[in-house]
Amino acid sequence: MDSDTKTPIRVPRDFESLRSTIIERKANMPKRLAQVAAFALGNPDEIAFGTTASIAAASDVQPSTLVRLAHHLGYEGFSDLQSIFRERLRDRTLTYEERLVTLEQASGEDEDANLLSGFISAASQSVNRLAATVQTDTFTKAVDILAAAETIYLIAKRRSYPLTAHMTYAFSKLNIRHQIVASPNGVDPEMVQFATHKDAAIAASFSPYAADSLSQAEALADRGVPVVAITDSAFSPLAARATCWFEVAEADFAGFRSLSASMALTMALPVAIAERRRKRTQVKSTKSKME
Repeated sequence: MDSDTKTPIRVPRDFESLRSTIIERKANMPKRLAQVAAFALGNPDEIAFGTTASIAAASDVQPSTLVRLAHHLGYEGFSDLQSIFRERLRDRTLTYEERLVTLEQASGEDEDANLLSGFISAASQSVNRLAATVQTDTFTKAVDILAAAETIYLIAKRRSYPLTAHMTYAFSKLNIRHQIVASPNGVDPEMVQFATHKDAAIAASFSPYAADSLSQAEALADRGVPVVAITDSAFSPLAARATCWFEVAEADFAGFRSLSASMALTMALPVAIAERRRKRTQVKSTKSKME
């Protein structure tokens, strides 16, 4: 191949690939392009529904910047880029009945086996992706923060709620003081007001982000409470307020997203926190005996 021949740029054709591409390139993007890219990932529905003029106004850039971003990412124009967001919206807004119809159409002869295989495959993809991308230093930092906390507040709504439900069980068994922010009588905002800088929080939310989770995490951060976030993007509003955060991109099968990678992470955190505290207690005990 001629040395002057350029390797064609692979243009993302699904939302997850586009999201990953933007995150990889964000550090080298011009300021205005990074600004509109952050807006796009934080407000995907606005990109899908909006006009060039309305999106430019909402993201505080000129309409030409949208075209520049599209070209920067390898698309023919902004409408080409916008089609990715519209396809994502179509997939996300399928009702559960429509998702089941999709499963039926794609199931083939052995429907049960194919369905089970599809969900196992999605779970496997999610866990493998986390294993390849999670930073050990981030995990260590999160454990340091949480192990030092007097009380750990747990925040997650809707699809993410099972994560905090599991951690509540694990923390209870491990004798770690915690508070799940999920009151049946709607006093969650009041619950977070009890937190101080001596405490910490774990907050989980994925696009489309739960408004209550974001507001509660923000309230804690404003009170000086360290927040460890589990979310799906560097542009997530949850990541923006976190002391440290994990990016977890879950795979889906027929529109049903896995929680496998997130659950693996939230299973590891309580055990690591308990172990960190146990070792600290041993060190203190040894020092006390030597004095």
